[in-house]
Amino acid sequence: MQKDTSTNAPSSTGAKIRHRKRSTEAVPEVTKANGGQLLVDDKSKYKSMLIRAYSSIWMIGGFALIIYMGHLYITAMVVVIQIFMAKELFNLLRRAHEDRQLPGFRLLNWHFFFTAMLFVYGRILSPRLVNTVTSDMVLYRLVSSLIKYHMVICYALYISGFMWFILTLKKKMYKYQFGQYAWTHMILIVVFGQSSFTVASIFKGIFWFLLPATLIVINDIAAYIFGFFFGRTPLIKLSPKKTWEGFIGASISTIISAFLLANVMGRSKWLTCPRKDLTTGWLDCDPGPLFKPDPYSLSGWIPHWFPWQEITILPVQGHAVCLGLFASIIAPFGGFFASGFKRAFKIKDFGDSIPGHGGITDRMDCQMVMAVFAYIYHQSFVVPQSLSVEMILDQIFMNLSFDEQQALYRRLGEILQQGFQSHS
Repeated sequence: MQKDTSTNAPSSTGAKIRHRKRSTEAVPEVTKANGGQLLVDDKSKYKSMLIRAYSSIWMIGGFALIIYMGHLYITAMVVVIQIFMAKELFNLLRRAHEDRQLPGFRLLNWHFFFTAMLFVYGRILSPRLVNTVTSDMVLYRLVSSLIKYHMVICYALYISGFMWFILTLKKKMYKYQFGQYAWTHMILIVVFGQSSFTVASIFKGIFWFLLPATLIVINDIAAYIFGFFFGRTPLIKLSPKKTWEGFIGASISTIISAFLLANVMGRSKWLTCPRKDLTTGWLDCDPGPLFKPDPYSLSGWIPHWFPWQEITILPVQGHAVCLGLFASIIAPFGGFFASGFKRAFKIKDFGDSIPGHGGITDRMDCQMVMAVFAYIYHQSFVVPQSLSVEMILDQIFMNLSFDEQQALYRRLGEILQQGFQSHS
């Protein structure tokens, strides 16, 4: 009897240990048809709401301050967010035992990340950098040379990382190393590539960054509130607490907000003027026809005693409605993708850096989808398709050396002089 007792004790202890391990790694099994408890039935929802609201207020306040500080600070914020996202995702497949056997291997992930950052931001910011240093001949020549060989430099960094990876391959670790290599490149394409469109939009005018980003925040908050109070009908199994009531309520709120916010934001030159350089000074420009108000009379539609008989609408508000439709209907699928991704890896959140929200990646899933659409929409339907003087000058400053620019100036003067003489 004593033998049986002694032999059974360890097995039961081991069973408890194994059971405890499973409970920390796996998400809970579904308890409802949609895969979890609805928010409206959650007993601790008020506590969660307060924590979430407190974090949201701090984030919105900090975001507003950075917007006020200008383009460079917004770009720095995006870079910091990308670094935190990369850190969270790199850690997702990290195995401490394997990493101890591969000293320095973790640095390879960051080598590829910062190489991609140099390549993408070099392409986006190089025209602004040239415009910034034009008055200093030494800096201008140095920057021009760096831009000319920018692609060669980036390729040299990438191929050195590739060789570094090959030289560090270790027997019995091949699968883990190649998995990390593929995982790193997936992060660069899906996460860094998409979010980098944000910076391209910032310098077209803060408006084209701020409005799409704000619409995603409004949609997220509205979906949470409507689902909190009215959510009863499950929306999708991948995200258990999402409901049709929250989705529809958020869609209507986002579209209305897009129309109204565009009218407010579109009247600020700080938000609508593009930034041609990397300075932080105040902007003053002709905002263009999209941001010039058109008056509309409401007589015949409203009673005579109503105080507002005429309203002004900016043409850009029509574009804002299109952005609102995408932010409310399509962009949430970025969140659904992230939910499915987390379920595949059996985690609740990508991190815990934001109380009540999870990690940075948990907040940026829909923003990345929206950033790509906002940039493509702006390039396709807002930017004039014909060449402008500004576009030609940007190409001249970016691609021609100082001597070539002087030769172009002289040649252009000769052509204009000949044209003037022929007409006179």
